[in-house]
Amino acid sequence: MTDTAPGTATTSRRYGTRPTMKDVAARAGVGLKTVSRVVNGEPGVTPDTERRVKEAITALGFRRNDSARILRKGRTASIGLVLEDLADPFYGPLSRAVEEVARAHGALLINGSSAEDPEREQELVLALCARRVDGLVVIPAGRDHRYLAPEIAAGVATVFVDRPAGRIDADAVLSDSFGGARDGVAHLIAHGHRRIGFLGDQPGIHTAEERLRGYRTAMAEAGLPVDDAWVSLGPTDPERVRAAAIEMLDAPEPVTALFAGNNRVTVTVVRVLAGRPRPVALVGFDDFELADLLSPGITVIAQDSAQLGRTAADLLFRRLDGAGGEPRRVVLPTRLIARGSGELPPAP
Repeated sequence: MTDTAPGTATTSRRYGTRPTMKDVAARAGVGLKTVSRVVNGEPGVTPDTERRVKEAITALGFRRNDSARILRKGRTASIGLVLEDLADPFYGPLSRAVEEVARAHGALLINGSSAEDPEREQELVLALCARRVDGLVVIPAGRDHRYLAPEIAAGVATVFVDRPAGRIDADAVLSDSFGGARDGVAHLIAHGHRRIGFLGDQPGIHTAEERLRGYRTAMAEAGLPVDDAWVSLGPTDPERVRAAAIEMLDAPEPVTALFAGNNRVTVTVVRVLAGRPRPVALVGFDDFELADLLSPGITVIAQDSAQLGRTAADLLFRRLDGAGGEPRRVVLPTRLIARGSGELPPAP
């Protein structure tokens, strides 16, 4: 049985095929060159012929093949954005900022997620290159990007964001993960804490390593030792983070404060701390929605993900417009937002 709306004629369609200029020419009873002139707004067509061609275009649903036209000029007016996880709220403002810059340059943005899988990242990046995007903005999942070297050499402008490229020289726009973590831990130390736990992302990830380095530096600058039991790196899934946090909090000499390495870790730690009898100070790297409405509000090291995306996209289009020079590394500052959780003193 076929369902049709009242008054609607049922037509046979072959999905995936589009009408061509040849189809328009046949319906309008004109030559291909005439259709081309009408489509491209060129002179030399009588009003009556132009009307017939436009009626045929409307009836067939014809659309000009801009990709073929632009390819003849050597540019596709499209760029690719490869994110780590489309569901992570950190990437929403970043993606929107890249899209706005691309739109201002008359370019289409195509994005996809690597799901933190280096092989999937490579497949996605090379698929975008095969579709002839002019440039790429990549939040890398892997640590070896030599596969991209031939594409960059062939003219595909590429900017890495949040983490630098691995084993190739390429433009990168980063947040100051080291400085932000050092500031966050120093803030906890200034409020009397001496036993501070660090819960981070996977070892080997640039941002995780830089934030751990910032933690260790702040502790060393204060003359404080770091017990191995106070440091936990690994997947950011809630079970792993919850277990690590509880182990630090329930140790014979428990930590009195925690530094969380990213927003996903922070959210899990907030759930662990809820309802515990003793207050525990917390500073998280990355702001997150409703952090200011909790009691106490969550003190965070905020990075501007929209500014990361905007800066990366601006750099990408400068490269596409002919800007030369050695690969650049742009490091954007972070800022500490004190809301209460990071200002709690150690429990007596």
